[in-house]
Parts: sequence; C-alpha cells; structure tokens
Amino acid sequence: MLKKRLLPIMCLLCILTFAGCGVSTNTEEANTKDTTTSLLTDPYSDEQFLLGTYVRIRVYDKDKEEALKPAFDRVKELGDKITINQSGSEIDEINQQAGIKPVKVSDDVYTLLKKAYEYSEDSHGGFDMAIGPITQLWRIGFDDARKPLQEEIDKALQLVDYHKVELNDEEKTVYLQEKGMIIDLGAIAKGYITDEVVKVLKEQGVTTAIVDLGGNVYVLGHSPKGEDQDWTVGIQDPNLARGSVLGSIKERNKTLVTSGIYERYLEVDGVKYHHLFNPKTGYPFDNDIAGVTIITDQSIDGDGLSTAIFAMGVKDGLAYIEDKLNDGTEAIFVTKEDKVYVTDPIKDTFKLSEDSKYTMGDRSELK
Repeated sequence: MLKKRLLPIMCLLCILTFAGCGVSTNTEEANTKDTTTSLLTDPYSDEQFLLGTYVRIRVYDKDKEEALKPAFDRVKELGDKITINQSGSEIDEINQQAGIKPVKVSDDVYTLLKKAYEYSEDSHGGFDMAIGPITQLWRIGFDDARKPLQEEIDKALQLVDYHKVELNDEEKTVYLQEKGMIIDLGAIAKGYITDEVVKVLKEQGVTTAIVDLGGNVYVLGHSPKGEDQDWTVGIQDPNLARGSVLGSIKERNKTLVTSGIYERYLEVDGVKYHHLFNPKTGYPFDNDIAGVTIITDQSIDGDGLSTAIFAMGVKDGLAYIEDKLNDGTEAIFVTKEDKVYVTDPIKDTFKLSEDSKYTMGDRSELK
C-alpha cells in the first residue's frame, strides 16, 4: 500500500475527533437503544484500511446495519478508479497516455476531474490538478522521499499546468497535452468519495451517521442525544498527534475537512519540508498557516478549498472564504504563531479547549 497513493502528497487531511458522541466500534453493543428517537446510542460501525487510511462509518439508525456494506463497497469502487500507481486505475491510464491520446473515463472520474479543474481555475492555480510531477519528485510520506535538486524542480515545474488538461464533455475524455504530465487528484478525491458514501447511506434510509475517511468527516443528521442536539466536533491541533484537539464546534449535515503541515514532512539539514506544495515554486507553501479547517455542505468542496487556501495565507484566505459565505461555507485558521481566526458567523459557536495554548486572533492585526 505504501507504493499506492490516494492520500495526497500535496494535501494531507487530518482526523477530526468527536466529543461525546457515544461512538462504539463494536456492532454487538448496538442493543442499547434510544426508544424516544428511534436511534441507537451505540451505533452499528465498521472500520477498514482503504485509500491508504482508516475509513470509519458509524450508523445510528435502528435496523440499518446492512447500509455499511454498500457504503464500503462504494469506497473500494472509487478507490480502484482513482488511486495513483495502481493497475487498472483510470487516473493512471490518463497519465500514461499523456502527450499521446485522449482517454475515455467513467462518469465518476470525469465528474471529479471537472471539479478539480474548477478549483484550479478559481484559485488561480493555487490548487493545480496537474501538480503530480512535483509530488512524485519529492515523494514526501514515502520511504524514498528526498529533496530534489533545483534543476529537477525547474524541469518538473514546466509540466505543472492545469491549462494543458483538455476535458471533452461530450466524449468524457481527458487529454494531457505533454508527455510527463501527471494528474494528482489526491487533494480532492477523498472529498468526492465521502460525498458518495453519504449518498449511499441516504439511499439506504440512514438519517444519522458519521463518515470519516481519514480526516474528511461528514456528520449526517442530528446527534443521537436528541433532535435538538448537534454533533460536537473537535478540531485537530495542527502541532500535536492525531486525536489532540484545540477546540470544538457544533454541526449537523456538514462536512469538516482540515489541511495542515503537522504530519508529513521531510527533514534535510535541519530544515523541515512539509507535504503541501506550491505549484508555482515546486516547494512547500511558506506562509503563516499551520492548519485550516473548512466547514461546508460538500466534502469535495472542503477538499478543494482547504488546499487552495494554503496558497493565500490567513488574511487573503479569510477573504476568499467569506466570498463564499452565501454557500454556507466557514473556516477555522490556525497560524504558526498559535493564533486562531474564524469566519464571522462561527465566532460565537467555535470554542477553544479550556487547556488550549492557542488564543483567538484579532483580524485587524493581520498583514
């Protein structure tokens, strides 16, 4: 699995943890039931290692344990189509035919490619779906990770240009104009898969669930504590191990996606190079952001936005997200100086942990 990659070298999404959800990983414990809400206090649950990460699904509706299988089947189906360096992957076929011919793809892959192109354009290349030559060069997160020579980076950058990705809507084909181009959808693929899993659960009649694809989290419905109770979601501390939270927020029917510099990195001569790459320089982004959490309706949007934000820094990133507030999108930024900034609508609902070392920042001080 180490040589296969769906988890992005460009963007690794952290796990968000749940406070007080009453989650159990033992489905046999599901006989404890809340008779007033027709929901379980201990859910049906399953956890499998897929897409290079742990995928966890918890279903709280009574008699809906059977919904877990088709949900995991959908994860596997999409992973086989999208994973880089995997035999039979549609993305691999596109990359292998770069500069040679267009490749016809499935509806799933074409939909994902179209969304990736939209975010590449909307972020003015801060998110670039053709980042593959750079991520494959550094290979941060793999055993053979290294700091490339400058001439190698310069050569790879010539192939990083989403404008050279041709999408044919009528034929549903994809063509990369130059040999050596590599599409890397790792920074957006788990979001699409998360949304598809939620669709499957709804089709199976599930109303209350938690879906966690290695950090892309979706909270479906209300908390099993009651119809008036939202889920309490802990936000990962970008400077500590997974499971360490810096604060929390209450949400329902939302996805929370976090990008950060905290987990995958390469250290060379005392310098740490994280895994979030600037498509314009070929080096990791270098600004004031340590981590950012996007809260929105669709996980694919959370993926695309969380990556695009890293090209902007906190001040411009906040402005970028606030342009999208009418879409119900919010953001939580954590800086390298241990300050936290949030979009205005959630400034009263986001709560720092009592023992947190972080403080809420003053936006007027941002440069």
